[in-house]
Amino acid sequence: MSVSSEHAATVRRATLIGLVAVLCWSSTVGLMRSIAEGLGALGGAAVLYTVSAALVLLVQGLPSQAQLRAASRIYLIVGGLLFAFYEICLSVAIGLADGRTQSMELGTINYLWPCLTIVLAVVLRQQQARWWLWPGVALCLWGLVRVVGADTGSQLPWWQSLVRNMAANPLAYGLAFGAAVMWPTYSLLARRFGGGLNGVGLFLLLTAVLLWLQWCSVETVPMQWSWGMAAQVLAVGALTALGYSCWEHGIQRGNLAVMAAGSYFTPVLSALWASVWLAVQPGLPFWQGVILVTLGSLVCWAATRSR
Repeated sequence: MSVSSEHAATVRRATLIGLVAVLCWSSTVGLMRSIAEGLGALGGAAVLYTVSAALVLLVQGLPSQAQLRAASRIYLIVGGLLFAFYEICLSVAIGLADGRTQSMELGTINYLWPCLTIVLAVVLRQQQARWWLWPGVALCLWGLVRVVGADTGSQLPWWQSLVRNMAANPLAYGLAFGAAVMWPTYSLLARRFGGGLNGVGLFLLLTAVLLWLQWCSVETVPMQWSWGMAAQVLAVGALTALGYSCWEHGIQRGNLAVMAAGSYFTPVLSALWASVWLAVQPGLPFWQGVILVTLGSLVCWAATRSR
């Protein structure tokens, strides 16, 4: 096998590994909400990422001192903080949602990140795109408006419903929007400065430590454990650990455009799974918005493909 063929095979294999993350992430939003209802927004997230970190470090082990010395400080420090803050924003936002339907809305906001990844790559001149990138972005934003602003039980115009819904829980929506921006930033930074080091185990451990510090300082409600809750925590921890490990491998060694295209279906898959797990039936505007976010992201991806 020639060097070029071997390289192409390595890229394809890394890309397929990276796409496994999409399946893992699609099943986590509903489970995160279920865990938060029993263990609290901060406590549930702290337990979840503690389990995830333990599983990743058990399988991969800690990076050696030589690897850490050779690694980029930008990747380890800035990347690690971006990763941790993203996880904290997403998990706490879902935990703070006023009901299960709103938790699905917040999950959809988070899944703006595939579209934003391409926009950020274009802005930073890491990716070229054609003019229809911007109509794709507009579709994503319109889908977001449909998800958050449409209320089938209200006679208010959509813009008033949008403002009312966000004003009712500004912290949760703010955290979800912050997460949607942080993950694209982390992904591009990891691709540029990662240097082949998979720091997910360390980053998950940092996330868990920060969450436990927050929990110890503000949480007063005791956790409500059961065998079912323990099983959910283990399942989400395993899915989170597997998903981020696969994604980290893929973004550093695989085809980022193909991985981004696969990730565009995450909003639909996540909404379907969450609606089943949480026994929630969102109205038609919600599903219209989810589909618009997915279609807009696919348009963005098509705008970056080579001629």
